[in-house]
Amino acid sequence: MQPCVYVVLYNQPEEVVHVAQDRDVALETIQREMTAFARRARGIAAHMHPELSLVSFTLLSHVEYQPGCRATDLAAHYLLDKSTISRQVSVLERAGLVARGADPVDARVHVLHLTAHGEEVLAQVNEARRRAFRRRLADWGAADLDRFAGYLLRYNAAADEAGEEAGESGGLDPSAGSGGSGGPGASGRSGGPEGRAGEDASPGA
Repeated sequence: MQPCVYVVLYNQPEEVVHVAQDRDVALETIQREMTAFARRARGIAAHMHPELSLVSFTLLSHVEYQPGCRATDLAAHYLLDKSTISRQVSVLERAGLVARGADPVDARVHVLHLTAHGEEVLAQVNEARRRAFRRRLADWGAADLDRFAGYLLRYNAAADEAGEEAGESGGLDPSAGSGGSGGPGASGRSGGPEGRAGEDASPGA
C-alpha cells in the first residue's frame, strides 16, 4: 500500500502578482518623476546663465571633463549625428565658450577645449547648481543623501553596462526647446562624473 502524500499549496501566484504590480507602480512613479525632472530642467536652464542652454551646459561639461575631445566623440557619446553636434559646437564657439585646435597627434583633426570665458561661465553655472541642490536637499539627513547618491550611481552604472546613452531615453535632445545663447535646450547627461547621474547635468533641476 502506497503511503499518502499530502501537498500543501500556498497562494504563491497571487503573491507574485502583487509583487509584480507593486513593481510596476514603482517603475511608473520613477518614470513620471524623472520626466518631471527633465521638464523642469529645460524650463530652468535658460535662467541659470544667459549664455547657456541646457544642451550647451551638457556639452561644455563634457569638454571640461574630457579636454581635447573631438566633435565626433560628442556625437558618439550622445548618439547624435555629426551635423547636429557641429551646429551645437558652432554655437559655443560663437559665444566664445569653446575653441577648436589641432590635435597634437594628428594635425588634420580638430579637438575642443574650453576658453577662459567658457571656464568662467561653467564655474558660475556649477556654483548656481550646487546652491540649488543644497537648498532643495537642506532637510535631508546624511543617510538619506548617501542612499540617494548610491541609487543614482547604481542606476547609471546599469544603464552604462546595458550600452544605453542619452539619445536612447530622453537624454540630450537638441530639439527640446530654446534657451541661452541660441542653443536648443535639452535634458541630457553630462560627459563628466557628476553629469552621469541620471539628468543631473541639468542646471538646478
